[in-house]
Amino acid sequence: MGEIRDFRSGKPGKPPPGESMPRRLAAIVAGDIAGYSRLMELDEEGTHNRVKRIERDLIEPTISEHHGKLVKTTGDGFIAMFDSPVEAVRCSIVIQQNMIGRNAAIARDHWIEYRIGVNLGDVIIEADDIFGDGVNVASRLEGIAAPGEVFISGGIYEQIKHKMVCGYESLGDKKVKNITDPVRVYRVLPDAAAYQRTRRRRESILLTLLGLAVAVIAGGVLWYMLAQPRSKLIDVAQVPPSPAASPAVQQPAPSPAPGQAASPVPGAAPTQQASPQAAPPATPAASVPEPEMVSLQGGSFSMGSNDDPSERPIRKVTVKPFAMGKYPVTVREWNACAAAKACGFTASGKDDVPVTNVSWSDAKQYVAWLAEGTKKAYRLPSEAEWEYAARGGTQSRYWWGDQMQSGNASCKDCGGAGAAEQPVKVGSLKPNPFGLYDMGGSVDQWVEDCWHRNYQGAPADGAVWSGGDCGSHVIRSGSWKNDARYVRPANRDNYDTNVRYPTHGFRVALSP
Repeated sequence: MGEIRDFRSGKPGKPPPGESMPRRLAAIVAGDIAGYSRLMELDEEGTHNRVKRIERDLIEPTISEHHGKLVKTTGDGFIAMFDSPVEAVRCSIVIQQNMIGRNAAIARDHWIEYRIGVNLGDVIIEADDIFGDGVNVASRLEGIAAPGEVFISGGIYEQIKHKMVCGYESLGDKKVKNITDPVRVYRVLPDAAAYQRTRRRRESILLTLLGLAVAVIAGGVLWYMLAQPRSKLIDVAQVPPSPAASPAVQQPAPSPAPGQAASPVPGAAPTQQASPQAAPPATPAASVPEPEMVSLQGGSFSMGSNDDPSERPIRKVTVKPFAMGKYPVTVREWNACAAAKACGFTASGKDDVPVTNVSWSDAKQYVAWLAEGTKKAYRLPSEAEWEYAARGGTQSRYWWGDQMQSGNASCKDCGGAGAAEQPVKVGSLKPNPFGLYDMGGSVDQWVEDCWHRNYQGAPADGAVWSGGDCGSHVIRSGSWKNDARYVRPANRDNYDTNVRYPTHGFRVALSP
């Protein structure tokens, strides 16, 4: 059977006489390249080199970053083991999302796409391999998954269903090869829109139950008051939200192209949340391209809407002066950070399109590098600053009015040039009244705030709202893949802090 090693330390050893091989419960990830034989037939040497590079640059480091152990590679796939089901699924999502970016620049018939299955089970540990039904089920799940997808077993689902920001589609019980009992199978839906739909269904149920509870309490109070003839009944007037004041705006002089620097705005700075990332090494200012900024004087506006429970209650918020990036951060700007070894990956795509597949932690690395290199207070905007800037001094459903109009935003059903299959060049569509482009559609945009399910207790001064669920952070804007309701300035969503997704980007803010 070969030499036995401790799976964690790798040190050689053998089981004591008369004892069985070591076993343990683990989350198993099985990955396999779809159509590997066809790819090898098309370009044997090129495919082999690409697969080895993906294993070296993506598979191995991603497994390590999520506290897993790569058990083995199999030529066209891999097996990995994790203590945590959550980390196993997160690792799988990150691998699939990164493969989307890697495939974007090459012809469709040369794409390398993994199918991934994840299972929780008891395994037998040998020197350089693991065995048992726990591994077999993961492999069977991988076999029935579509290219680019992650399938998980019911055991994994029960462990992660309330711990991750994603959706799940139940595929029912599946009979898989060489496994006696059917396996409950779920497809992971890692996009924010899928999670939003799931979350809205849950919140609708909760709001219904809350409404019933309030009705019961109100009935009891009314009965008590009617039973007290000498009691005084006091009418309490509900004060409506203050209408938005149209803030004064300093419009910048037009600039030929994104990427030019602008002077910071004098005045007080909004509160910032401390970055969890270590500051990157200082970079000479001359090598740091500064995003083009728009100076905003600040003012008061009504934040939120009644379109979704997460956007309530509508309340008056006053934002201090600050500057906002005229465009989302572009591939050119991001890759300057990557070239300085301060950002974690090199982005693909044209230089003048928004960078995508960026996690919140990635965005924090970029603004820390930008601030250090320029000696200016660059940062992510707060959620209130983002909505203030996106509204452009308006209070309508969209910044241009209450109905969708072509040419103002990039989304799935926005019409015209905005209905694209990928993000369009920054500045391609109309700016809002503050002179900001793509404040709705194009790419989802990270902000500094931790996620809170609604605005109860939110600050009214435009500051970053910390606390809450900081395992996920707020995203705004919607993307080219979403429908029109996501491009509303009031729309808000969230996603896992450290997980990349192909529609996620960001823009920067600047304190005066």
